[in-house]
Amino acid sequence: MSGSTLSRVGRADTVLDLTAALVAVGSVSRDEATLADLVETRLTERAPGLHVTRVGNNVVARTEHRRPTRIMFAGHLDTVPGVPPAEPVVRGDVVEGLGAVDMKGGVAVMLLLAELARDAAHDLTFAFYDKEEIGSHQSGMRLLFDEHRELVTADAAVLLEPTDGRLEAGCQGNLVVEFTFTGARAHTARPWQGRNAVHRATPALARFAAFDPPPVALDGLVYRQSASVVAVAGGVQGNVVPDRCTVKVNYRHAPHLDTGAAIAELTALAPEADETRVLLTSPPAAPALTHPALSALRRTGGLEVHPKLGWTDVGRFAAHGIPAVNFGPGDSELAHTPHEVVSRDALEHCLGVLRRFVATEHPAAPN
Repeated sequence: MSGSTLSRVGRADTVLDLTAALVAVGSVSRDEATLADLVETRLTERAPGLHVTRVGNNVVARTEHRRPTRIMFAGHLDTVPGVPPAEPVVRGDVVEGLGAVDMKGGVAVMLLLAELARDAAHDLTFAFYDKEEIGSHQSGMRLLFDEHRELVTADAAVLLEPTDGRLEAGCQGNLVVEFTFTGARAHTARPWQGRNAVHRATPALARFAAFDPPPVALDGLVYRQSASVVAVAGGVQGNVVPDRCTVKVNYRHAPHLDTGAAIAELTALAPEADETRVLLTSPPAAPALTHPALSALRRTGGLEVHPKLGWTDVGRFAAHGIPAVNFGPGDSELAHTPHEVVSRDALEHCLGVLRRFVATEHPAAPN
């Protein structure tokens, strides 16, 4: 990567140019160091009123003005593995390239917003974190909450994941459970001498296939739910009755269910299982639009509100008692390809709404 490419991050003054400069810096999950260096340097040089802390490849910048409320803005630095990065293409008023949508456009907005932080009506925190694209348990945001909680305290948070300029409230819970069915091996010429583990799994598979959890309305927003069998493994070879079968199920549940209740729903569908292992739990978040700061964000931008289908770190914030929403530039349906596209209008709209938001005092949340 050339020095001129790297220096563009520090020089860029417009949100479109800064997005293009960030896209030009490769930052696949686990390889975010160069981009974290550039983010840290830009914050230090162009937002001198911020206290900047580096934790691995996570960069947190905070004001310390002792204002009544603290708002956190968060965005991940990494792009999804398995997709070859390419030089960004700028065509008129759009940037194309891996990460333009998910989520270097949002990171560019955060960097420019950070330069205005000293004049904000609130104390502000900007958290740029790594490894978001490879699972919530590896995310740098988990590290920050677990080991550096003082850096990520806030009264409310905005996650700049791409939402196409809408406000996305709450998020689904994400649960993966593995069910194991055991049997006894035998020759397939004499299957009655064994016990077929795959056959034992079929009643549960049928129940999972028929399980169609209904949509759930919360605060006027309708969260769809879905359960999917995502893997089935079993068998030894063509002439052996299998003695083991595993079934993995993913459940995207609405915020009315906590993780424990969602696990109970799934396990009730597989009473024949000999072993149940929970492989992933990412907690849901209920809509938090009644919080004064987030309600003010909605009003400031005149924003449409939609439920978030999928999981984001809004769920992590909620689990730590921080009400949060998703709001960022770009269409999430374009994410994870070399041809992600984000426009100047989308970037400037997001930046403009957030500038007005941080400049305005909001009523304090009730104790």
